[in-house]
Amino acid sequence: MNSGRGVLALMGSGETSPTMVTLHRELVAHLGSDADGVILEAPYGFQVNRADISIRAQEYFRRSVGFTTVVAPDTLADRPSSGTSGDGDADRMRDRVRRADWVFSGPGSPSYALGRWRTLRLGEILRERVGRGYGVTVMASAAACTVGFAALPVYEVYKAGHPPAWLTGLDLLGALGLPVAVIPHYDNTEGGTHDTRFCYLGESRLAALEHELPVESAVLGIDEHTAVIVDLDTSLVRVWGRGAMTIRRRGVSVPVPGGSTLSLEQLRGLVGGRESGAVSPRCRPAADGHSTTTAATGGAATLQEAVAAAELRFDTAQQARDAATMAEVAVELESVIAEWSADMEEDQGGEWARTVLHGMIRRLARAAGRGLSEPEHTLGRILVPLLAFRTKLRADGAYDLADEVREAMAAGGVRLRDTAESSEWRWEEETDGLEADSRPQT
Repeated sequence: MNSGRGVLALMGSGETSPTMVTLHRELVAHLGSDADGVILEAPYGFQVNRADISIRAQEYFRRSVGFTTVVAPDTLADRPSSGTSGDGDADRMRDRVRRADWVFSGPGSPSYALGRWRTLRLGEILRERVGRGYGVTVMASAAACTVGFAALPVYEVYKAGHPPAWLTGLDLLGALGLPVAVIPHYDNTEGGTHDTRFCYLGESRLAALEHELPVESAVLGIDEHTAVIVDLDTSLVRVWGRGAMTIRRRGVSVPVPGGSTLSLEQLRGLVGGRESGAVSPRCRPAADGHSTTTAATGGAATLQEAVAAAELRFDTAQQARDAATMAEVAVELESVIAEWSADMEEDQGGEWARTVLHGMIRRLARAAGRGLSEPEHTLGRILVPLLAFRTKLRADGAYDLADEVREAMAAGGVRLRDTAESSEWRWEEETDGLEADSRPQT
C-alpha cells in the first residue's frame, strides 16, 4: 500500500468526463504503480445497467488516467445482504475499502447509497478514512450529496415529486469541523425554462429547506465540472474547475471561485458565519509545490460547449461551401462524443450530441447530392451564352421570346432581374442555408 497524503475530493459533476482527467491524474500521481483503487457501485447499484456503468468507469480510469481499479459491488443488486460481521463478502468489502489507497463513488441515488452504506457499515469506514487522513477519497455527484450531515434525496424530490426534506448524511466533513449539507450540480441549467440550480431543487425549494438546518450550519454548493479538494495533511482547501464553491447561509451566498485556495479554518469561518461578504482567498502553493492556479479552472470544454462550437464551425463551412471542413467537423465531433462515452452520468448530453452529429451527416449528404461548387462552375457554360442570346432578343425587340427564355430559366431555378445595362441572375436553391451567388451578366 502507498496511500501518500490524505485527500478528500468532492466533485460537482463530470467525474468521468474529459473535464476531470487532469485532476484525477493529479490525485493518483503520488500513489505509485501498485496503488489499490476501488470504485463503490452502491449509488447506481439499483440500475439494471450497473455492470455497464462500472465497466465504463473502469475503462475511463484505465485509459484516461492510467489507473487500474476494481469494483466493490452493491451486494443487494444480486442477493440480500445482512451487512453483519458474519457476512464474509461484506467483511472483505469493508476491509478492502478501509485499506484502499484510492476510493471513488459517483452518480446514482443519494438515498439508495446512504441506505446501502449503512446496511454494509461502509459509511463508518468512509468517515474513518477522512478522520485519520488516509488515502484519496473521491465523492462525486450523488455520492457528494451524502458526505454532509444532511443529504438531499434528489431522485425522490426531482423525479418522483416527494416533498423536499433532508436525509441524515454520512457527515464525513463533521470530523473536519464543517457542519454542512453538500449540494453538487449547484449551477445546473438543464431545466431551461425552469430552475434546476442547486441539484435540481431550484431557489424556492432550497430556501425552504435551508430553514430546517441548524443555525450553525450551511450549504456547501459545488458547481458542475468543479471540485473541492481538501488536503487532510496540510488543512488546505482548493477549488478546482470551471465554476465555484459556494457557502450559503439563509439565502446569503459567498462564492469561492475556481483557482482559489483557503485554509480549513477559513472555510470553517465561512460555514459558521464568522466571515461575511465576498471573499477572494489568496492562491497559495499546493502541497506538491505547484501553484494552485495551474490547471485550476479545468482546460477541457464540456460536451455542450464542444457541440455548440462544432455546430458553429459546420454552419460557417456550409455557408462557405467548404465540404472538406464540414466533413472534418463531423469526424471531430464523433471523436468528442467517444471521449465522453465513459461518463457515468448518462444524462449529460450524450444523446443530444449524437442527434446533432446525425443532423450534420444528413446535411452533408444532401449538400453532396446537390453539389457544393459555385453555380458558375456548373451552370456558367450554359447561362452565359443563353443570357447573351436573350440580350440580343431584347435588343431586336423580340420581348415575347425574351420573356419565354426568362420563364424557362425560372422553371430551372434561375431567377433574373433586368437593369438598363445588364441582367442579374440568382440560383435559388431549395436548401437549408446554402446561399447562392448573384452577379451582373452583360
